[in-house]
Amino acid sequence: MAENEDIDYSLSRVPDEAKQPFWRVLFIRIGAICCVSQLMLGAALGYGMSFFDAFLATMLGSVLLQVVSWALGTAAAHEGLSTSLLSRWAGFGKGGSAVFGGVVAISMVGWFGVQNSVFGQGMSSIVPFTDFLGGFEYPLWAILTGIGITLLVVFGIKAIANFATVFVPLFVIVVLFAAWVILQDHTIGELVSMAPPGVPLTLGAATTMVAGGFIAGAICTPDYARFLKNGNQVFWMTLIGTFVGELGMNLLAVMLAHATGTENVVDLMMATSGIVGVIIVVASTVKLNDINLYSSSLGLATMLNALFNKKVNRNALVWALGIVGTFLSVIGIINYFTEFLVLLGVAIPPVAGIMVIDYFVLRRKRADLDASRAEGKLPSKVEKWNPVAIICWVAGFAVGEITSVFGIGIPGLNSLVLAGVLYWVIMKVYASIKKVDTVQFAETDQVL
Repeated sequence: MAENEDIDYSLSRVPDEAKQPFWRVLFIRIGAICCVSQLMLGAALGYGMSFFDAFLATMLGSVLLQVVSWALGTAAAHEGLSTSLLSRWAGFGKGGSAVFGGVVAISMVGWFGVQNSVFGQGMSSIVPFTDFLGGFEYPLWAILTGIGITLLVVFGIKAIANFATVFVPLFVIVVLFAAWVILQDHTIGELVSMAPPGVPLTLGAATTMVAGGFIAGAICTPDYARFLKNGNQVFWMTLIGTFVGELGMNLLAVMLAHATGTENVVDLMMATSGIVGVIIVVASTVKLNDINLYSSSLGLATMLNALFNKKVNRNALVWALGIVGTFLSVIGIINYFTEFLVLLGVAIPPVAGIMVIDYFVLRRKRADLDASRAEGKLPSKVEKWNPVAIICWVAGFAVGEITSVFGIGIPGLNSLVLAGVLYWVIMKVYASIKKVDTVQFAETDQVL
């Protein structure tokens, strides 16, 4: 295998010598949450909800994210496998991992387009070229920023961590400064009791937005958590990242929206920190967008390998996806931001429910994983398909969509729990009927 193809172990375990210090991965995690889109989400909550309702929605969504991230991240740290590759031995089999890898690739490259749109819009407002480009400045910046992020991801997880180490502290400092400037004329009591300035937002919809805003990222936590040494490190990474990024950023943005009566984050930052602040805030988008592109490339690598039984050059995938994501940002995918959040909040969680049940509860492939891990290799066999997992995934998504339409509970949580419980029940009943301890489907020795 070529060196540039194996730089981030897209189709193999991360060896012990390649594990990273805790703080490096923590900065990636915080950077994936502390970003412009998180402020946009928090401002959207504050625009349509009271402070305490927004707090409740954020807590409910954050708890869901932390549990999912911790569980999958712990499995990844233990096995050294990316999300999509882990799914082969955590419920979905080789064929299922192809479907899941494709979904991850599409979802994350979509997020890449959303974030690159924010980045491009911010840069075009800071350094406009209207005098000689005639309104073409946004597409130009979107293209430049998209290609720039793609180049960063080509250099792998260490480059991503180094970038996050610089821009995470800068982002937090600017956000705190902006909050201080805007809120200094308001008392805390006034802000927390203030009525929302916009159209009311329901708790279910808001919680789904919170969960949906990072649920794809939560499920892709293994893509960088696999570089940690153990589950304890994963726990602290998810706890600190969730409370600093999710809860902290959301509630600050809620108060900012209440104080200004707007949900436009870029305007908020321009009004307080000036151009320097906006440059840092916009640049901070990179530390999330590089992870989007990174996870998308890993998902696509898994899908193509499962379909064609060949290893594909990771850098080629990064470039291809980066170009696609940049194109999506140029054509204006940012206009569908909220709808995209709600869709992800229902479509992605069922996968996590199934993987957690299979890996931690049923433990169907744990013996194979343990034996091969001792040798630093992948298991010698893998299931071709697990039809039960696919059925439960579809059922979970359907229930999430139905409950979303009728406003029943929290759709993202509904879909995750339903898929996991249904998978557990069917597999146990199936095992009982077949009079076996665990159900196993047809396997192949063509693991890669």
